[in-house]
Amino acid sequence: MQDTKLFETILGIQPPWRISRVALDTTGERVDLWAEHEDTRWPCPECQQELPCRDHVDERMWRHLDTCQYQTFLHARVPRVDCPTHGVRQVRVPWAEARSRFTMLMERLIIDLIQQCSTVTGACRIARITWDEAWGVMSRAVARGRARKVAEPIPYIGVDEKAFRKGHRYHTIVCDLERSTVEFVAEERKTDSLAAYYQALTDGQRDGLKAVAMDMWEPYIIATQDGLPDGADRIVFDRFHIMREMTKAVDTVRKQEHRSFLRAGDESPLTGTKYLWLFSDERRPDHHAESFATLQALNLKVGRAWAIKEALRTLWTFRQGAAVRRFFSQWYGWAVRSRLDPVKKVAGMLKRHLDGVLRFVKHPITNGVAEGLNSKIMSIKRKAGGFRNAHNFTTAIYFHCGGLDLYPR
Repeated sequence: MQDTKLFETILGIQPPWRISRVALDTTGERVDLWAEHEDTRWPCPECQQELPCRDHVDERMWRHLDTCQYQTFLHARVPRVDCPTHGVRQVRVPWAEARSRFTMLMERLIIDLIQQCSTVTGACRIARITWDEAWGVMSRAVARGRARKVAEPIPYIGVDEKAFRKGHRYHTIVCDLERSTVEFVAEERKTDSLAAYYQALTDGQRDGLKAVAMDMWEPYIIATQDGLPDGADRIVFDRFHIMREMTKAVDTVRKQEHRSFLRAGDESPLTGTKYLWLFSDERRPDHHAESFATLQALNLKVGRAWAIKEALRTLWTFRQGAAVRRFFSQWYGWAVRSRLDPVKKVAGMLKRHLDGVLRFVKHPITNGVAEGLNSKIMSIKRKAGGFRNAHNFTTAIYFHCGGLDLYPR
């Protein structure tokens, strides 16, 4: 088989295109291929109307998969047609997408390398491409994947924020709780950030959205109430966020009580006990059981706060609305009578948002999937050493967590 026929087979080139010449540069460790075409009519890239060749653009070059260890480049002068509807257009070539400097096979390899390396720099070293070229491939892949995505109803979504950089710079992230994919990313964590997602939904998607898991961030609440039909009835406040707030309240009580011992000039029994109070009862290591039992016997304020926190966890075990409301009423009375201000503050917060808290009975969803995706996003950000701008951060999230069809075809 001649070398031209070999590369035609490798590249999948068919008439009217053919490989006319192959040049091997052993010193520069590269292979150059030149593609030419026969006289024929060409389809307009917009409307597919077949038209005669008008002229050619200047010779272009595409990077292809390496031939052995040699970098391989394909050269061609691409025809243009004069469409009566769309004007002068450059025809599409079968080996690459529009405005790409890589063949489709090379782009697929780069996409795989970025996904496996989790960093653009690592993929660049292996593929011997520049950082900007790799980001161009990522950006095109994300745009391609999002354009292909079918607008199907998503029953349950989770809304959370992720810090882009220090200084309270956040991104709003919406994820599909069933597929564990990121569906939408917006800069900031404002009402408009989440509202943009709801505005982009079709009527069928809005009607098919059963519930939204979120924390008690007011801008997200307002966006959901305004952006969905009966939006207030679709909010489920995340149990992990609620328990995190209760755990913070327990820790605040511990700090206050520890300081009161020190101010009184007494030796504090709470010295070095921070993490004992942060464990739930069943997750506490066995070697801490005895010391924790000793602390509980001292009838400390933090002991009461911890007991109230542990009792709250029972809230998410109920499956009947009347029963869970009775339980909350009893728990709330205990919390407000505790004379522990941090605990009373959290109890008041739950009381104000009670319908969304108890809606877990009807829609037992949490933001656990969103937190898992946040951990993955954090890992990507850490491996990348941060991002130059918010747009690149958004692109990386969609690329690695969007569940998109990224490959050219």
